[in-house]
Order: sequence, then structure tokens, then C-alpha cells
Amino acid sequence: MGLELYLDLLSQPCRSVYIFAKANSIQFDFKKVSLAEGQQYGEEFSKINLLRKVPAMKDGDFTLAESIAILLYLCRKYQTPDHWYPEDPLKRARVDEYLSWQHSAMRAHAAKIFWFRLMIPFITGEDVPTAKMDSAMEDLNNTLQLFEDKFLQDNPFIVGDEISLADVVAIVEIMQPLGSCLDVFEGRPKLAAWRDRVKDKIGPKLFDEAHKDILNAKNLPQTFEKNHMLDFLKPKIYKLFS
Repeated sequence: MGLELYLDLLSQPCRSVYIFAKANSIQFDFKKVSLAEGQQYGEEFSKINLLRKVPAMKDGDFTLAESIAILLYLCRKYQTPDHWYPEDPLKRARVDEYLSWQHSAMRAHAAKIFWFRLMIPFITGEDVPTAKMDSAMEDLNNTLQLFEDKFLQDNPFIVGDEISLADVVAIVEIMQPLGSCLDVFEGRPKLAAWRDRVKDKIGPKLFDEAHKDILNAKNLPQTFEKNHMLDFLKPKIYKLFS
């Protein structure tokens, strides 16, 4: 049995795994797990990942959850080029630093904007309260500024002159608000130039392929409605604002 990756490219962590595997010519069987259809809650998928989250990986009899763990596994098993996760302890520490920070910062704030602007209004039929939206936008803008000032600085990439896992994990999260028609690169020339370099290194075709679904996310609510996910999601959404 070969490598199987369980993915939905609407998911930021799934895109990072997909991009990394494709960019390194790692052969795998793409197993689509539709989040909009709730397939992650199915009995079959629970045998792969009891956490019921994507991405998930199956390599022979070995299964693995969590995108960062999967990325590092692929790095080590397939001995990908050093720049992705450098042997140099200082460079590796910079990659680790970003990967550790991003969970509760870039990921949290960029994803929240996507949900606040697109998904929650559709699911509830109501706009997110102005104060909450303004606070979320402030959090995202502060996080993007921190990314530029702390992690990118004046370097081409996060670790310096070469792309790394940190850049891949960062770009997929920063692209997420674009699915709600918010261009976070507008007015941020340093961030936009970094995005263009990452896209060039990954390959424009692969970059666009990976982000096609999220850039067409305006059609996502229809899929949720068709597959009765609204009844499942509404109580969870209302709980956030109760």
C-alpha cells in the first residue's frame, strides 16, 4: 500500500501538505474528504483519524494526524531538499519558531475572518456584530504586521534566501481571507512581494491549483445547504455569540 493523503483543499493545513508533497514529487493517493458534506464525521474516516480532522495520512499500516506532523514526516522519509527543514540548527529553529507561533496567531485570525465574512452570515442569516468584526479585523491586521516585522523582516523568505516549510504553512493561512473577498495583500507591498516569491518557488500552476477551491468559496454555502450541514453548524455558531 502506498502513501494516502486525506485532504480537502478548502482547508489551509490540507493545502500545505498538498503543496509540499506535489512540489517534492512525492507520489500519493489523494483521498478527498469533503468538509462541506461532513465526511470527516463518517465512520470510515474515523478509522483513519479518530480526531475527525483533515489532513490525515496513511502510509501502509501507519496513520498520522496533524499537518505539521505530516509535513515533518514527509520531509524525513523522502529526504526532501534541505531548505525545506534545514539541518543548520539556527535555520531550523527559525522554521520551528514560526510553526509554533502560527497556530494561535495567523491561523486563528485569518480563519476567523473567513468565517465572519462568508460562512456565519450564510449559516445564521445575520451579519456578525460590528464590534466582533472590527475586533477580528484588528487582530488579523496586527498579526500580518507582526509577520512582516518579526518573521519576514527584509528577507526574501522567512528563513532567509530560501523557501522553507514555514513559508508554505504561512501562505496557505494568509490566502484564506481571500475566499471571503478580502484581499489582505492590498496595501501591503512587502507581503505581496513575498507571496509572489513563494508562488514562483512553488510553481504558479501548483499554487493556483491548490487555491482554486478557496478562491471560489462563495459557492461553498450552497454545498453546506444541500448536504444538511447547516442544521449541524447552526447551534455551534450561535453558541459563539451567546
